[in-house]
Amino acid sequence: MQIQFLNLYNGVMNVREERAALIADNIANADTPGFKARDVSFDSALASQLADPDAQAAPQYRAGATVALDGNDVALDGERIEAAQNAEQLSASAVFLRQSTADLITALRPNLSGN
Repeated sequence: MQIQFLNLYNGVMNVREERAALIADNIANADTPGFKARDVSFDSALASQLADPDAQAAPQYRAGATVALDGNDVALDGERIEAAQNAEQLSASAVFLRQSTADLITALRPNLSGN
């Protein structure tokens, strides 16, 4: 028996973790000359994850960013907002997954009292 929401949330968690790593890399390189911020589209990355759980989404450069004189286009404020939103969504997914699996375990337990 395969439980589809587990596959879905495995993909969601993988994509959120991948985004967190990319955002952290962007923040870490905010002062690196010529560095271009990268990210993944959540929707396309999740579709790739669901089609092939071992697939990694290809990061893309962010379009429309303002480029500094040194060629760096990382906007720290924007990256911090992205990091906070991604962390919040990752946490919400983890809470949902935890509660859902706890409910599933409760439903599968035999009722010994017969009630």
